[in-house]
Amino acid sequence: MKLKDLLNGVEVLDVHADLEMTITGVTYDSRKVTPGCVFVAITGFATDGNLYIDKAMAAGAVAVITGKEQQKDIPYVRVASDRLALAQVGANYYDHPGKAMKLIGVTGTNGKTSSTLLLKHVIEQVLGAKVGLMGTMENMIGHERIATERTTPESLDLQALLGQMRDGGCGYAIMEVSSHAICLERVGGLHYDVAAFTNLTEDHLDFHETMENYCDAKAQLFGRCDHAVINCDDPWAKRICAQANCHMIETSGKTQTGLYAKDVELLSDGVSFTAVYGDKEVPVHVGIPGKFTVYNVLTVLGCALCLGLSLEQAAKALETAQGVKGRVEVVPTPGKDYTVLIDYAHTPDGLENVLSSVRGYCRGRLIAVFGCGGDRDPIKRPIMGKIGVDIADLAIITSDNPRTEEPAAIIRDICKGIDKNNYQVIENRPEAIRYAMDIAQKDDIIVLAGKGHETYQEIHGVKHHLDEREVVAAHLEETRD
Repeated sequence: MKLKDLLNGVEVLDVHADLEMTITGVTYDSRKVTPGCVFVAITGFATDGNLYIDKAMAAGAVAVITGKEQQKDIPYVRVASDRLALAQVGANYYDHPGKAMKLIGVTGTNGKTSSTLLLKHVIEQVLGAKVGLMGTMENMIGHERIATERTTPESLDLQALLGQMRDGGCGYAIMEVSSHAICLERVGGLHYDVAAFTNLTEDHLDFHETMENYCDAKAQLFGRCDHAVINCDDPWAKRICAQANCHMIETSGKTQTGLYAKDVELLSDGVSFTAVYGDKEVPVHVGIPGKFTVYNVLTVLGCALCLGLSLEQAAKALETAQGVKGRVEVVPTPGKDYTVLIDYAHTPDGLENVLSSVRGYCRGRLIAVFGCGGDRDPIKRPIMGKIGVDIADLAIITSDNPRTEEPAAIIRDICKGIDKNNYQVIENRPEAIRYAMDIAQKDDIIVLAGKGHETYQEIHGVKHHLDEREVVAAHLEETRD
């Protein structure tokens, strides 16, 4: 590919390189430069790619794409936005793989992972199609699983993954779209067949500063899609809808509008309701408990309708859907008469949802084990502390990825919101889990909130292996009579 072709559609400010030169690759990581490639210097939060230009050139880069003027005598192209340029260059290099598939994006604070996995299941069951997935837990090409480090990959990596999906025969690609990904142009240049909004609650304010900014970041997704599915029960929905200049399906679990749920039954092993859309009424049963499942399923049904599937087809497929790892996941406790659940709830809304749902069918005591992440929005910490003690019979405050912060300092922040005495502080998370199991009685339910699918604990910047399922199994073995 020639450099001029790589820059197709990119807003170029000036050129100091031969546009006819042939390039053999693209990278934004100076450690991955190979002879003949183009290095895209990205201005980031932790570092600036422009500081690594010399290293990239020494490794064989033939040109640099940057947003800054260069004083050095090197071949480079200056662009208006280095991040958007990376996304556009990636699309050009991989021959716009997103255009070869139906592209579905799901955004929101909670429910993205469950909704995308359920939608993948529906499309596969109804159409027999091969579906790609990008998400918090993992990336998938059909049934092939690929590890992931962030909800939405960097734009160049995202385009490469879309290319793998296209080449692997995927006709659909479903992705979780984070607010960071939208602001940082990781999804720059992509156009979605369907975009969905689940909800918006306090999170990532360390990055966005205000809820209005957070909402507006999410809303940008709905200016680049053909169909929108919006949870209109969310208080931020109107602000989201204002950006959606396209066909829209509003969903509701409360009002008779758009696609809505009536006759809702919340069961210990799932949810049942009647989905209503126009003159259609279809019974729905999904084996995943919790009121939030109703909302996730409505999102999935709305996306299915936008993709041309019938309500009946989608509902039938959902009957065989399995629970998502780390989302109200039941951990085996053979020989015990209490239950342990693992859930990814790490926001105020997420914690309130899972605890309220479990409270609805818990016959004994509800014991909540949770903490808050370090280097993340500190405002939510006391809010989560209050939610934990208000809903649970006992809250055990512990650590949850303190990262570079002191675990005890995070716990003190959580406890500022607590005005009851039904809680314990146990900083070490495995010890907190063992304590909860030791005090559990018949019919009690222990909710381990925050880690979900994760199998590590990051302390002082170092990731340590921690799989809560293993902690539970090991303690059962240690205390076996």
